[in-house]
Amino acid sequence: MANADPFAASAAKMREHGMSELSIAQFERLYRVWQNETSSSWIRESDVEPLTGIPSFHDVYKTIDHDKAKTAFAKTAFLKLNGGLGTSMGLECAKSLLPVRRHKAKPMRFLDIILGQVITARTRLGVDLPLTLMNSFRTSEDCMKLVRNNRKFHQEDIPMEIIQHAEPKIDLATGEPVSFPSHPDLEWCPPGHGDLYSTIWESGLLDKLEEHGYEYLFISNSDNLGARPSRTLAQYFENTGAPFMAEVAVRTYADRKGGHIVRDKATGNLMLREMSQVHEDDKADAQDIGKHPYFNTNSIWVRVDALKAKLAEHNGVIPLPVIRNYKTVDPTDPSSPKVIQLETAMGAAIGLFEGAICVQVDRMRFLPVKTTNDLFIMRSDRFHLTDSYEMEDGNYIFPNVDLDPRYYKNINDFNERFPYNVPSLAAAKSVTIHGDWTFGQNVRLFSDAVLEDEGEPSYVPNGEFVGPQGIESDDWVV
Repeated sequence: MANADPFAASAAKMREHGMSELSIAQFERLYRVWQNETSSSWIRESDVEPLTGIPSFHDVYKTIDHDKAKTAFAKTAFLKLNGGLGTSMGLECAKSLLPVRRHKAKPMRFLDIILGQVITARTRLGVDLPLTLMNSFRTSEDCMKLVRNNRKFHQEDIPMEIIQHAEPKIDLATGEPVSFPSHPDLEWCPPGHGDLYSTIWESGLLDKLEEHGYEYLFISNSDNLGARPSRTLAQYFENTGAPFMAEVAVRTYADRKGGHIVRDKATGNLMLREMSQVHEDDKADAQDIGKHPYFNTNSIWVRVDALKAKLAEHNGVIPLPVIRNYKTVDPTDPSSPKVIQLETAMGAAIGLFEGAICVQVDRMRFLPVKTTNDLFIMRSDRFHLTDSYEMEDGNYIFPNVDLDPRYYKNINDFNERFPYNVPSLAAAKSVTIHGDWTFGQNVRLFSDAVLEDEGEPSYVPNGEFVGPQGIESDDWVV
């Protein structure tokens, strides 16, 4: 006989695995929304207004007192979302432990660079700038070992990590937690980065921050090395008195499918609209970068007291829109049972804070690595990692990169095909590689560089130029 309430099985499974009552309450909210929602979950174009006229970082920079800015910065804490494993690139460890590039001959991982950015800010500005990582149970051990082994990084009063929750994947056929005995770990998933808020609440982090005089919390993804601590933005955020501030950037055609901030016509509040919340009839409008010129970078600033009050109001589980992710229990096996993963987005909290604002930042503050295509650019000569751990580029307008996923999507395959580091991209407008190509030393890509599939493993010799015609012929040399 079917269970009258399929959620009961999820609650029992979570308790059996030692999960807290708050994590169960949070998942129950997501489950009930999915189970009972009869009204549309679309955010329709006719119900919103585009976000326009947002002040830019450059506008802000001219208006603040930079001596005073250090005072606001001294009241700021830094939190990095660090729960991801980088499974989309075939990683089995925390994505933040992936080497990005070398600095003075030493391989630098995301986490090395983040720690370097924090240590630099502390040293140059004489502030404490506490760093907290929101780890998952899969990333905690390895990442905290790296943090503790960094001889220049010390922190005592503020926790260096909080652990995000986990939830069962739901079997679409039954509504109960999926069973996958051959790989039980795949029965679980994170509840999206919106889980940050209940995790913060349960950890007591906000109380610790208040106790030690911290008033502002800057939160960003660990795979976005552009999201560095900023005294300019700290001072601007303090000046506005706003409870919540989202960093947005100007959309390009490549960003058209990303989440963007809109204004709710009914309430006047800002809202985050993900593409999964856009109705088919509204897709052309939502992807019109002229009409909706900004996208969400997933970097936010929040007042500690305002966040604490909002969480207290909702007993630690704030009502964020529910995102439905339809997958198979084993993402690599399309024949495995179909599941739904229920998630929330961190940036969606902007809709819960009256008076929330946005600030437009340059691309130098948005340098995410989601795929090996992104890593290809990050490891190239387009970037220089400075002594202050800034990923520096001339204009932060990058070539479009399309690497054949059969040979480059997995990080081990990727590394094998670039044994001497990736080619030069300084003169490249775009890069398209079809087929199985391995690269020698000092290869340079230019213009719209293309390599076609030759049907067998192929090699680009040392020192060659690759352009629109593939490997450039030297027949013209006389």
